[in-house]
Amino acid sequence: MHRKPLVALVGRPNTGKSTLFNRLVGERLAVTHEMPGTTRDRLQGVFAWNGYDFNVVDTGGIEVYQAKGTRNVAPLAEGSIDFVPQIKAQALMAVEDADLVIMLVDAVAGITAADEEVAEILRRTQKPVLIAANKADTIKREGEAVEFYALGIEKVYPISAIHGAGVGDLLDGLVEALRESGFPLDPAEEEEAPHLRIAIVGRPNVGKSSLLNRLIGEERVIVSPIAGTTRDAIDTELSFHGEPVTLIDTAGIRKRGKIEKGVEQYSVLRALQSIERADVALLVIDGSQGVTEQDQHIAGYIIEAFRSVVVVVNKWDAVEKDSATLHQYERMLREKFNFLPDPPIIFISALTGQRIHEVLEVAKRVWENRYMRVPTSEVNRILREAMIRHQPIVGAGKRLKIKYGSQVAVAPPLFLFHVNDASLVHFTYKRYLENQFREVFPFEGTPLRLSFRERQRDDD
Repeated sequence: MHRKPLVALVGRPNTGKSTLFNRLVGERLAVTHEMPGTTRDRLQGVFAWNGYDFNVVDTGGIEVYQAKGTRNVAPLAEGSIDFVPQIKAQALMAVEDADLVIMLVDAVAGITAADEEVAEILRRTQKPVLIAANKADTIKREGEAVEFYALGIEKVYPISAIHGAGVGDLLDGLVEALRESGFPLDPAEEEEAPHLRIAIVGRPNVGKSSLLNRLIGEERVIVSPIAGTTRDAIDTELSFHGEPVTLIDTAGIRKRGKIEKGVEQYSVLRALQSIERADVALLVIDGSQGVTEQDQHIAGYIIEAFRSVVVVVNKWDAVEKDSATLHQYERMLREKFNFLPDPPIIFISALTGQRIHEVLEVAKRVWENRYMRVPTSEVNRILREAMIRHQPIVGAGKRLKIKYGSQVAVAPPLFLFHVNDASLVHFTYKRYLENQFREVFPFEGTPLRLSFRERQRDDD
């Protein structure tokens, strides 16, 4: 079975790469903004065309130096100028990984010096390259797009990424170019089986991107001591013990009152959506600062989404320690996060690599707990013993009776109990039953859902 081809979208800033990316994948995964330099990291997605599946990667501008006196003068997004070399390196890495490159140019601005530089880089790769002349919203601009043949790339397609005009022709050309290059295209496959998806979340500047880079062993994500460098949620695929794993790096989540409107607001929303897409969330906190109120808020988002969680204490190398420090710190964490479902806690240093090897091992263990199924016989054995040890209290002159139970779902585990009167189930007894199951089965870091349903025509 052949892999999906990887298509890279490159070009100078503000040519519409992220807009085209969003159109291809069918949702607003990339943060788009009229200010050049908004996309900094590589962002991957999947799209289908004519029965084939493709991976697509969005990039930051491959050339962001904008000289005065040229036609491509434009301001960069605030803060992006600090990352010029890294943005360019990220884009070039995406080109190196790609099977085909789509170069985005601006049909309104025409050919610029930066376009010529990008085209020169792409011609040297010996990879199939298509030019998408974006913003060709009128018949006149479609006709004027022929000037981009001067860049020395054979195939030019006038498109409007925002309206979708010409995108179908571009994708037809993509399929044809891949076939001409000898890439073995396979028909789109059925939806893949569930696999471990990990969201790396936390407030800004706690080391999420540094942790991701350590886990994958390459500089896939731009790392900076300036808070707020990562804006999009980045999906990175890797193999762990022969099984696929998806790592999702996210923008730091600030307090609601401190979230600025615009790009940052969308980035925070994207981080919360990333929690929804994951099975396991790595909640990264700064060990040198301890647990903050915002760390607790983010933990709350994870539990509200019924996702499993691992607490990762980063920058442990920067903490002054004695023989009791680790145990005292862990006790403090469990008190602060007492609403979490008994999460594993790992003390690491993304800077030095300390205990990095434990992160994926623990996340995988928690994920397996998330998909654990308890036999019905075991559910009812635990239930009977729990009720013998602690009978439900009597409410309104009537005692709660639980007839039997079973596990009806996984991810997270859902237990259904048939009772005589659901209104008699007090939250304290529900918590008691949950704890009984946790004592027998290793559901660490994974929320359990308990549902109580009244039996029809009960004789009692």
